[in-house]
Amino acid sequence: MGRQLITQGAEGRVYIADWLGHSVIIKERFAKKYRHADLDTHITNERIKAEARALTRCRSLGIRTPAVYDVNFDKRELVLENIANSITVRNYIYSATERGLSMDSGDMLKLAEKIGKILAKMHANHIIHGDLTTSNMLLVQPYDSSEVILIDFGLSSVEERAEDKAVDLYVLERAVLSTHPNTEAFVSHLISAYEKAGGNAAGDVVKRLGEVRTRGRKKLCFG
Repeated sequence: MGRQLITQGAEGRVYIADWLGHSVIIKERFAKKYRHADLDTHITNERIKAEARALTRCRSLGIRTPAVYDVNFDKRELVLENIANSITVRNYIYSATERGLSMDSGDMLKLAEKIGKILAKMHANHIIHGDLTTSNMLLVQPYDSSEVILIDFGLSSVEERAEDKAVDLYVLERAVLSTHPNTEAFVSHLISAYEKAGGNAAGDVVKRLGEVRTRGRKKLCFG
């Protein structure tokens, strides 16, 4: 099975490969030499299982994620569906703004609304992504009518607390504002769509988000 390295980060490598006639993404986790081997194996296996479960659970809820084809604990690998004809939301936004599309245009606010609704459904079922950024969301052609596909659940968990869900939103909010200029209206619309779609529970998360923002500002100011 040939494979081509796409990216390498602190946690592992991501490859594109052919697997049983399918074009797939393979996520391989590094061994951490600073940990005892048995402990490292246990932690790695738990994280692989958590990611596979989150992906599968999202799909069962109607949230689009890559299909899980195989879990190989011996190789520390997940074999996932390769989403064809896709682009990250990050690159889609860059492309749109290069074409002169404003971030508060109808098309961009429609995208923000889609993201907010999907995250509301995910959080209503107590799934925490753990690394929400526009790089971890995909669109497929035709992009303007595409559903949003969530990827990279390597830091995911199952939590019921509003605090954990608020932190998930805060990570996304900071990622969007720091990556894409003039996105305040986009983020505001996303949060409003999240709250509207998620009802009272989402309202509690948004209230907690205000507290998380305050803590974040204090940390930036005072370290």
